[in-house]
Amino acid sequence: MSAPQEPPPERSPLATFAEKAAYIAAPGTVALGLLYYFGSVYIREYYSALGVVPEDLGMSVQNVMASSTQAVFLPLCLLLAGGLVVFLLVGLLGRALARPRLAEHRRTAIILLLAVGMAMVFVDFPALFSDLAIPFPAGLPKVFLPALLVAVGATLGLCAVHLRLNQSTDLGGAPRSAENDRVWLAVGALLIGMLTISLFFDMAQYAAVIGRSNATHDARLGFRGKPTVVVHSRVLLTHNARDVTFKDHGSGSGPYRYEYRGFQLLAKAPARFYLVSHTARYRDAVVVLPDDGTAWLEIRAPKP
Repeated sequence: MSAPQEPPPERSPLATFAEKAAYIAAPGTVALGLLYYFGSVYIREYYSALGVVPEDLGMSVQNVMASSTQAVFLPLCLLLAGGLVVFLLVGLLGRALARPRLAEHRRTAIILLLAVGMAMVFVDFPALFSDLAIPFPAGLPKVFLPALLVAVGATLGLCAVHLRLNQSTDLGGAPRSAENDRVWLAVGALLIGMLTISLFFDMAQYAAVIGRSNATHDARLGFRGKPTVVVHSRVLLTHNARDVTFKDHGSGSGPYRYEYRGFQLLAKAPARFYLVSHTARYRDAVVVLPDDGTAWLEIRAPKP
């Protein structure tokens, strides 16, 4: 008679709950962290381009994440569309080369895809960490190309790994072995890491570029949509903003005797107001008023 098997040790409810919570919380935490990061990159570049110190704004986490939609919507759409196209093409290629009489063509396709993909990865990956630009054709957004080429190379390599792991023989025609499979899996894991890094890098670059671009666009349109402001001040304000009208109501009008019209509210920090003229353009002066009781602002809805 065989000895009775001991029952497996009973797991504590806490450990079971922690394991289940990790499956749910970890992906969501990563997604929220990425949204916050890309939103912060967008906000920093947007306000820095307008002359506002982004660290002064003290935006909440919700506002930062809400701003991330402008930075990640288009890249995510392109990424999903590209992933779907690659998925369909790899499936069609694998099905077309699945016949035994095409085994030699399948091996050739695996070697070519892996060689081209790895060459693109190792040639272009150092450019992510160097300001020495590779001589790409004029007119192309060079800031995106190194990471994009790394992503394309990693995708080609992953296609080769997929084709190799879904065939019954090795590249030399011998039966597959577990040791060789582990090597291919390690290569696949490396390529997934390179693909993730390159896509993250490009999305961060896109968030920075679109932040500066939107700031320039808003400034050239005269900051359309920004609230108009009437400043009532205790003291005379020294500024270089143009087309701002001044009126002195006299000492009998109370402590806030000086009135300034023609400002727009560009941003509000916890201790400062950032104002621009209603006719300001890109790189015009930004007027910074302390929020210390020296002036009070009459904020009105923006003009349509």
